[in-house]
Amino acid sequence: MQELKFIRRIGAVQYEIAPGFVPHMRVPGVCYVNTDLEGLIFDELKAYCNSGGHGGFLPAVKQLANVAALPGIVQKSIALPDMHSGYGFAIGNVAAFDVGNPEAVVSPGGVGFDINCGVRLIRTNLTEADVEDKKEELAQSLFDHIPVGVGSQGIIPTTASDLEASLEMGMDWSLREGYAWAEDKEHCEEYGRMLSADPTKVSQRAKKRGLPQMGTLGAGNHYAEIQVIDKVFDDAAARKMGIDQEGQVCIMIHSGSRGLGHQVATDALTSMERAMARDNIQTNDRQLACARINSQEGKNYLAAMSCAANYAWVNRSSMTFLVRQAFQKMFKQQADDLDMHVVYDVSHNIAKVEQHMVGGEEKTLLVHRKGSTRAFPPHHPLIPVDYQLTGQPVLIGGTMGTHSYVLTGTEKGMAETFGSTCHGAGRASSRNSARRNLDYQTVLDSLKTKGISIRVASPKLVMEEAPESYKDVSAVVDTCHQAGISKKTCRLRPICVIKG
Repeated sequence: MQELKFIRRIGAVQYEIAPGFVPHMRVPGVCYVNTDLEGLIFDELKAYCNSGGHGGFLPAVKQLANVAALPGIVQKSIALPDMHSGYGFAIGNVAAFDVGNPEAVVSPGGVGFDINCGVRLIRTNLTEADVEDKKEELAQSLFDHIPVGVGSQGIIPTTASDLEASLEMGMDWSLREGYAWAEDKEHCEEYGRMLSADPTKVSQRAKKRGLPQMGTLGAGNHYAEIQVIDKVFDDAAARKMGIDQEGQVCIMIHSGSRGLGHQVATDALTSMERAMARDNIQTNDRQLACARINSQEGKNYLAAMSCAANYAWVNRSSMTFLVRQAFQKMFKQQADDLDMHVVYDVSHNIAKVEQHMVGGEEKTLLVHRKGSTRAFPPHHPLIPVDYQLTGQPVLIGGTMGTHSYVLTGTEKGMAETFGSTCHGAGRASSRNSARRNLDYQTVLDSLKTKGISIRVASPKLVMEEAPESYKDVSAVVDTCHQAGISKKTCRLRPICVIKG
């Protein structure tokens, strides 16, 4: 397999994909992966090569290299250890483009269809002992409070004018309407609002899809989980976040921009295909449709993407409001008395203009993070004052029934990965394969054996989202920790899972 001659190990958990692996590469690709995970990547590549390139998909390492051929990319195309094949970009791919280069592009495939799919962690002062005999009741209460599933509709009243305001204002809308606490936005990436948002750049079709879905969990890999801290790795960082007690109960919400974000991406891909023909932009894969950052199409997409990001933050804020309600009713105490503060809220699918050092010079870059998490180091001006000494909290969601993690950003990550790290486990098998090979009752019995209460709207999702369908999240996190691009703070174990 001649492709292997372009791949070489450059560190204990790093491989480099040299230019030449695919045509027109401008920079190398770099893949972070340890020995437990590398087999999946090479097996996928071998299967593709053995099929003569007719496997019906591009392996993630090929997608990583194709991104390295895009105009304006700087330094390298980066793959994190949870990477797997996606639309255009691999999921788990980070790439930065020089805003000052007139040839540089923005690509919706580098953000994904679920714009600002992300994770929020809410702490409590409850312990596992406090909820042990209430688990089933608590799981049902969350399931009743949070609308879940593919066709779910929000229960928080939202008019067309409310939607317009939320697209522009993000969490400031939630705060104004009484669905968030003032301190919530302080512990949110971008303070819960992309200032570049322009609702006039969002199509009516996207708005129509988004209007009924505000405050809904959705389906797929989205979830709300009640978790307990079962191991603390960094006492100082955990203490700063207020999650330093083993057995402490937390709630993790994983959701995004629903149908609105999907439509924003679809609309942009259509307009960008025309822009590529006009501007003679060539890519190795038609799924990498893109436009010059400073073109009208590029500006329109970034403005609409920012609206979808704001929608996602409002969505998670609305569900936070509903979670607090559920806990208040169950424990007969106010949410503030239960210490139900937001630890942090991170984005996993987004493109943002940031300042980074490139070749010893500070440059303004458009950083695409698809299935990856911003992980800024201590003292960075864009992280909250509470976390200036520890670094930005990074929330890594596990799969159904497995651990989740809280990490912090590092200086090494800032230098090597544009301040980025992994976002979760990453799929190891397709959804179709999971449905074929896993049994619904077997998965439920396995969760019950682990003491996990589950509520799910769609039985088929139980197979699709079973831990067997994913990589080992601990191996993914350990790879990033070993590489020094993020640092482990604590590990959380689920006790209740709510899915669409």
